[in-house]
Amino acid sequence: MASIPLLSPASASTAAAAVTHHSRQSSSLPIFPNYPSKCNSKCRWRITKLHVSSPTNQPSATTASTAKKPTGETIFFDGGAHYGDLVANLLLGFTLLWLPLTIAAVSRAFFLRYRFTNLRVSVISGLTGQDRSDFSYKVIKDVQVVPRFIGEWGDIVITLKDGTKVDLRSVPRFREIAKYCLSMAEKPVVLKETGPKGF
Repeated sequence: MASIPLLSPASASTAAAAVTHHSRQSSSLPIFPNYPSKCNSKCRWRITKLHVSSPTNQPSATTASTAKKPTGETIFFDGGAHYGDLVANLLLGFTLLWLPLTIAAVSRAFFLRYRFTNLRVSVISGLTGQDRSDFSYKVIKDVQVVPRFIGEWGDIVITLKDGTKVDLRSVPRFREIAKYCLSMAEKPVVLKETGPKGF
């Protein structure tokens, strides 16, 4: 077992003086090395200055440009066929001659949905909405409306630039929606409306 050497009184006083001198020297050093108030020529640390080329609180040009772009999609109209179309066809469905049109009206009421946003037109159909057709306003060439019954609802016929015609049947607020489509397509808001037709 190693023995611990004992210090003589003279060596103990020398060690205590060395410890006291070291503690006084370390207390004169600043706690924070970059704090300039207590730092003198004996400091071991140098004060560094940070040069900022541009203010950090001002947004950059790329941030400002991305902030101007609309990120969300605003819905103008989202709904199905007009309920009057369903009621009128159900009343006329008691005749066997009108029965196919009644079945078509029921399928439109339950499985067809129109959505007009600030970016596109969507036609959603199917039992679970799995069939969906989307097109942008930029591809719209012409918009026509066909009033039904007494003008409570109507059809919207949208002609695309490639010649495709999209027929939206029994749309409520059909005149307002058609004008919105023309304005979003940057076309003159002049509706081509035919005379009122049947159901």
